[in-house]
Amino acid sequence: MIRRPIVIATVAAGALAVPAGASAHVSFHPNAIPQGAEVTTNLRVPNESDHANLTSVAIKLPSGIIEALGYPPAGWSFKAKTQKLPKPVKTDDGLVTTEVTEVDFTGGHAPPGEFVNLPLTMVMPDSAKQGSVLTFPTVESYSDGTAQRWIGTPSDENPAPTVDITAPATAILDVTGGDAGPPAKLPVNLVGTGSTANNASASSPPAAATTIVKKNTSTLSIIALIVGGIGLLIGLASLARRRTAAR
Repeated sequence: MIRRPIVIATVAAGALAVPAGASAHVSFHPNAIPQGAEVTTNLRVPNESDHANLTSVAIKLPSGIIEALGYPPAGWSFKAKTQKLPKPVKTDDGLVTTEVTEVDFTGGHAPPGEFVNLPLTMVMPDSAKQGSVLTFPTVESYSDGTAQRWIGTPSDENPAPTVDITAPATAILDVTGGDAGPPAKLPVNLVGTGSTANNASASSPPAAATTIVKKNTSTLSIIALIVGGIGLLIGLASLARRRTAAR
């Protein structure tokens, strides 16, 4: 059913163990996706244990996703669980009678203090309208038999990862804003029509998702001020040289 990934997130699909920041959360990248779009997104899963390895990740999918394909990193395996649809869905490839309810990545080995990127290709459901938020409750399992559940609301300590649905045929974006996903309500200019569609053909190289930063901009502001100050000093020095030459 899924013929090609439309977008590959900016993190390489094969990256297995990457240092994780403090208080990391499970999150999708990119995470603002048009209604009905086919997209490959990375689920970024941190190891929250101090001494055990992360060995499996189970993700419950929202209703309406008729197929999902995983691309497990080396050492991991992928499996999808399905259930029968109340009513078959007509697609370009014929009638579909099942939907995916859960996907599992198992057999992995992510040490403490690191995280794993799990690429997942899905078609966003047509029933998910512009402005809605899809939730993907996720459970991590560890080598010592413990589990970490990311199943809460965005305001909870352990929020489930989310994806915001934007207008059909608009750009696919990676938006920062919440611990597990973008803001529940994206700015109008991001969800409205008129954006450039990010639909790559099968022969085109995958495009990186646009990143929109919605918080923690103080560092960027300081950098901008420094760069602006350097530019001002260069301009003043050039003006002084011209005046000296004129004399």
